Amino acid sequence: MLLWHLPKKTVLPAIAYRQPRLSLSLSQPVRFKRYEAYDAQLDQDALAEARAWYNSFDASQLPKGNTTYARSSGPGGQHVNKTETKAVTVYPVKDLLAVLPKYLHSAVRSSKYYTAGNDSLTFSAQTHRAKSANLDENKRKLIDEVMGIYRELTPAETSSEKKKKHQEFEKRFHETRVQDKKFNSAKKQSRRGPSE
Repeated sequence: MLLWHLPKKTVLPAIAYRQPRLSLSLSQPVRFKRYEAYDAQLDQDALAEARAWYNSFDASQLPKGNTTYARSSGPGGQHVNKTETKAVTVYPVKDLLAVLPKYLHSAVRSSKYYTAGNDSLTFSAQTHRAKSANLDENKRKLIDEVMGIYRELTPAETSSEKKKKHQEFEKRFHETRVQDKKFNSAKKQSRRGPSE
């Protein structure tokens, strides 16, 4: 009731203007040094394990999951209305973590396909008229998701050339910093005048 008596400047900042919140993504490493390789702060053993897994990846290593079928909708005419061709495949997270490198474990539960109710990744497909084709599509979606997680989290291996370049940058940065400190020290010393 008394709001109309107060000047607008005292009311508006509290209601209308809110500062945006800054949030850090925990999946991405934070770089504190200016001249340092991207993967310098990451666990090199875990990265090596993830890269070795990726290079020797075989789709048959992934779990089969539990598939159920239902009547689908959309194109296909009476066929999709009479037969159960829609495939819904559930891959329990514990089965996936058993075959994935530890470096990728943290990102599995943040997948858009994650279902918290049964702790699994759930994929569904109904674009094909055949059950087997929809089942294969679910498997392809799982492979795409796992490869996407790998590519998002795992940086490419830093070449020895780039590592050397970063070391040179860091060395030059520190040399410049020391020179600036000496210059500032000499400037302050000259302001004091000659010592007696």
